[in-house]
Amino acid sequence: MDVILLERVGKLGQIGDVVRVKNGFARNFLFPQGKALRATKENRTRFEGMKAELEAKNQARKSEAEVASKKLDGQSFVLLRQAGEGGQLYGSVSTRDIAAEITKGGFTIDRNQIVLNVPIKTIGLKNLKVALHPEIVTSITINVARSADEAVRQARGEDLTIARTDEEEKRAQARVDADKMFEKEPEGDETEAADGEEKPKAKRAKASDKAAGADAGEDAEKKPAKAKKSRKAEE
Repeated sequence: MDVILLERVGKLGQIGDVVRVKNGFARNFLFPQGKALRATKENRTRFEGMKAELEAKNQARKSEAEVASKKLDGQSFVLLRQAGEGGQLYGSVSTRDIAAEITKGGFTIDRNQIVLNVPIKTIGLKNLKVALHPEIVTSITINVARSADEAVRQARGEDLTIARTDEEEKRAQARVDADKMFEKEPEGDETEAADGEEKPKAKRAKASDKAAGADAGEDAEKKPAKAKKSRKAEE
């Protein structure tokens, strides 16, 4: 079937191009989404009358997509899912799931804009393309994990689909817990002092040590004096 493209379609052509496509592709995709018209004589005449308007709308959408692309490019989104020990998901992640998560992040995305050639059925980092406009495609990362802690570990580069011993798992979890502790603000006397200064507790401990040392010194001086008096009394 010959069709007239009303917008740029990847691997097919630009606005106004007349291309031959399979009937099913035209009826199920191009026509319902308003991307093309059947290339009849009437539609050719109709297209000429709407060409300028189509090109203006396309340019406006392209400009909006360029702005959104700069903000979205390189972003990472976490999707928590149940999975087995080997990382196999109990189900799969769909384009609808991904679009919903991106939308939560403040972007307006339709599921049809997510380029997902292979279903996501395991945990891990997945690099995907998002077609914001036929001429503007950006890249994102989907972090599919069983928990928030696992998402952090995967973001570091750990492969959680590989079986680990209990000891290895404990060490990995300990690293995550340690990072969380470092992120928290220290409180009260535990607060680190400024450069070159000591902690309050350390100061008190040193003061206490000095006091103890002073008392010990005084006792040591008094004892010899007492001993001298005692010897004189005996003489």
